Amino acid sequence: MKITDTSDLWWKSAVIYCLDVETYMDDNDDGVGDFAGLARRIDYLADLGVTCLWLMPFYPTPDRDDGYDISDFYGIDPRLGNHGDFVEVIRTARDRGMRVIIDLVVNHTSDKHPWFVSARRSRTSPYRDFYVWRDEPPAQEEPTVFPGEEASVWEYDERTGQYFQHVFYRHQPDLNVANPRVRDEIAKTIGFWLALGVSGFRLDAVPFFIEPPDGVDVGDPHELLRDLKRFLQRRVGDAALLGEVNVPYRDQVKFFGGQRGGELDLQFDFLGMQALYLSLARQDPAPLVKALRSRPDVPPEAGWANFVRNHDELTLDKLTEAEREEVFEVFAPDEAQRVYGRGITRRLPTMLGGDPRRIRMVYSLLFSLPGTPVLFYGEEIGMGENPEIQGRTSVRTPMQWSDGKNGGFSRAAPGRLVAPIPTDGYAPEHVNALHQRADEGSLLRFIQQLIKRYRTSSEIGWGTPRVLDHDAAGVLAHELRSDVGRMVALHNFSDVPVRVALDLGAVEEGTMLLDLHGAERLPLGSRGRTEVELEAFGYRWLRVAAPGDTRIS
Repeated sequence: MKITDTSDLWWKSAVIYCLDVETYMDDNDDGVGDFAGLARRIDYLADLGVTCLWLMPFYPTPDRDDGYDISDFYGIDPRLGNHGDFVEVIRTARDRGMRVIIDLVVNHTSDKHPWFVSARRSRTSPYRDFYVWRDEPPAQEEPTVFPGEEASVWEYDERTGQYFQHVFYRHQPDLNVANPRVRDEIAKTIGFWLALGVSGFRLDAVPFFIEPPDGVDVGDPHELLRDLKRFLQRRVGDAALLGEVNVPYRDQVKFFGGQRGGELDLQFDFLGMQALYLSLARQDPAPLVKALRSRPDVPPEAGWANFVRNHDELTLDKLTEAEREEVFEVFAPDEAQRVYGRGITRRLPTMLGGDPRRIRMVYSLLFSLPGTPVLFYGEEIGMGENPEIQGRTSVRTPMQWSDGKNGGFSRAAPGRLVAPIPTDGYAPEHVNALHQRADEGSLLRFIQQLIKRYRTSSEIGWGTPRVLDHDAAGVLAHELRSDVGRMVALHNFSDVPVRVALDLGAVEEGTMLLDLHGAERLPLGSRGRTEVELEAFGYRWLRVAAPGDTRIS
């Protein structure tokens, strides 16, 4: 596909910031964050440099799965506000140059959704075929998504004498995507939120979403994704689809629509993330180098969404058992820090022992990797998790705004908060946005500077990447080339200083390497060779500037 107008492909150079409205800012002091509170923090996000907000589910819910059990796809959880409050957030964000995307969770509903309530009343219900029913579970059952929490993906319904399918929890019955009426309802849901001003959707658990029920032939299941993308383009030409697709790279390409595109615009790079943590555990970039070199080519309008931490457990499911144990031993030595046998329930700062050198190296890497960076709220100030909260929700604690009551999140009594705030070394008195905004040497200011450099280095989102060969142990070196320029990034995973000999190939006489995080200018001979020093856990961003290059470094 030849791109003739790149102005609509905003996701190629976006900075995405994921937040949960209920844990971000409480405006009415009832202990629960809300849209009115979020509206008051849009300027903070704009100042940070965020260009796209990703809102986790805010729909009406029984709240048995942190909002992912939805009982009304068109509604707003009344604890969080109403549609007027939602539209005000959209308007305020747009006024500050930010787009908003929202979670689209349509592979299942809550068992309290009116569709399912009707479906389980009678086999003749008009909504019966909205879900997947069997007289008996299949002989070969699919494994459960949450080992230890569900014994089967089938649940018996006594009233109608059949089993219904639930890939996730039993209180989240799967929708039957083979049913054209279900597909129509999904499209209407998308159209509704687009009309209110959103710029796209983060699709939850995409492989499960498009998988048809056992024994049902719907042809190519990817046609559903193509239909959704075409529908988006008809309604809002530049709306984007960000997909949660945790499968091998060769299979991820299919979810972009192959080289022709036409399905997802962005996909999270789960394999790269898991390789990153193995590299951090070993202090050796080799696993990440292997992953980056294995990344397949994607359609020119599509890209990878890079992340260090998301809102779920830090999954390590694509590592081998031995590799996973390596990471566990280093970053989750306590069994209580692990979940489902595959994931870690901690945030990056606590896993790295609070070492500011390693934390900053990781975020420098995040923003220099080819693709689109995604931040989880609180990462910019180095928030930790609350180990007193079991499971993957330990990282979904209230945002820490100040060292005041409840971290400035709410003036409600602590017992009324939607989630308890950490009380350890990562408590608000130690980690908060107010103090870091006033400290030029803080992590917040560092992330802000990274975003500025990322936003002025469009080759990161648009360029062709290449991992560079060298003989310096512990260092990842990669470059990005595009029509607008060329950049080299170096990251030292080891705890010793190193000197890296670079060979960038023949360049024009007088070409320099400009340090994008400092004032240094390194001459680069016509043969393109030079040496660069890195501190322990150090990093460098170097722009390759030919004579006459007018870009401001």
